[in-house]
Amino acid sequence: MAHCILYRSHTPNSCGLCLSDVAELLSRVVQESGVGPALFLIYIDDLARLLKRNGIIARLFADDVKVYLEISRSDDTVRLQKVLDIIATWACDWQLSVSVSKCNILNIGPSNCKADYYINGTKIPQTFTSRDLGIKIASDLLPMEHINEIVLRAHQRANLIIRCFTSGDINLLVKAFIVYVRPILEYNSIIWSPYLKKDIDAIEKNS
Repeated sequence: MAHCILYRSHTPNSCGLCLSDVAELLSRVVQESGVGPALFLIYIDDLARLLKRNGIIARLFADDVKVYLEISRSDDTVRLQKVLDIIATWACDWQLSVSVSKCNILNIGPSNCKADYYINGTKIPQTFTSRDLGIKIASDLLPMEHINEIVLRAHQRANLIIRCFTSGDINLLVKAFIVYVRPILEYNSIIWSPYLKKDIDAIEKNS
């Protein structure tokens, strides 16, 4: 796959626009450019199609890739490792590096097919919780870990507001709380909405 770049101007065309020759660009896109996101989607689309051809459910957000597979027998562990090898090979072919330190395996539900997985010879750690777009997902899918974390962050932020704002104006403090604390407690709440009384109480005490 080669990207195209406009690299020098020529005589304006009938529309008054300057066109340039097409040149092959092996890598790099200017940061914060208008065409950057579109070029990246074209670039990463090849990986999405590759995973789909191998029957793997994948979700992509920017440069993050999440791979899902139901593990019901030992053959599935081999299949998952094969997909990880495909991702590593694809990244190598396109001169990209996989941040293995940011990768982890999260097992959801009971499974007797335990296995170790590797990317480029480096073992991927298996964890009980994993962060996904700011939400802490636990292997039992309970929101307790996430709630405990955001309650602690909200409490720390509220204490900072009290210490930093010398004014005792209640209206000002309330506005600061709404701007700086409530978003922590409300972010993506539809995903982790608590149903246990202790979790609800913990949220309400800080909101």
